[in-house]
Amino acid sequence: MTQDEAAMDAGAVASPGTQPEGKSENGVAVAFGRQLKLLRVRAGLDRSEFGKRLGYAAQSVASFEQGRRIPQPEFVDKADRLLEAGGLLMALKEELARSQYPAFFRDAARLEARAVALCVYGLYAVPGLLQTADYARAGFQQERPLLEDELIEQGVTARLARQEIYDRRPAPLLSFIVDEAVLRRPIGGWSTLYGQLERMLRLGEKRNVEVQVMPLDREDHAALGGPFTLIDTAQGQRIAYAEVQGDSRLYTGHAAVRELESRYGIIRSQALTPRESSEFIEKLLGEK
Repeated sequence: MTQDEAAMDAGAVASPGTQPEGKSENGVAVAFGRQLKLLRVRAGLDRSEFGKRLGYAAQSVASFEQGRRIPQPEFVDKADRLLEAGGLLMALKEELARSQYPAFFRDAARLEARAVALCVYGLYAVPGLLQTADYARAGFQQERPLLEDELIEQGVTARLARQEIYDRRPAPLLSFIVDEAVLRRPIGGWSTLYGQLERMLRLGEKRNVEVQVMPLDREDHAALGGPFTLIDTAQGQRIAYAEVQGDSRLYTGHAAVRELESRYGIIRSQALTPRESSEFIEKLLGEK
């Protein structure tokens, strides 16, 4: 180990801010990092040379080895080949992908990625599947306690990775209902909000995507209890997911799921139609 590498490792121990307060370390990332370091050292490569061959900075390699960052899938593939790991590193790719999400969301993320249909109600912020990178980053930057820059970027990457659902074939059916207040809240500033509204318009043009707005002037509102998602699996099961303040729950019981199904059906009828919603968002874009 070089002096620079020793300094990096010492810094990792001395910096409690590498993990958000109240959150445990990512065990999968730590295990991957240890394997990566063992294989790199066995190959006789220091971090600088190893990173140079793969197109990554030594600091990035250090973050991967210390379990502070989740490596991109292409890094895992390249490292496995360069270190002649025989698939040892690549075998952890799926678990690494799941581990980039908060622990409370991992099961929901797995179900979401394989869903044949999703119904998503957004009450406080634009749903993650609709978010731009700038909007997502602004949201992470406002979390309290404050997140380290590295964790913010990891969160943005993970959120955008979920949007690969739009490229799936066969395409899942996606329904979104978003409260008007969310579309007027300038998270990240007005420029970020406008970019977010434009993205929602573009996604709403897809044949398998419906975006609806729940106007503020509606006297009736059947789902003021908070945001939730209905997930239809390929096996014909419907599961409900709800979260608040970093806590979450998956509902599989018929009674609980049926209750949220009913609420979604009602607010779907109370909201603007997809066409009216597009016109409404275009009007918002023209207000500033």
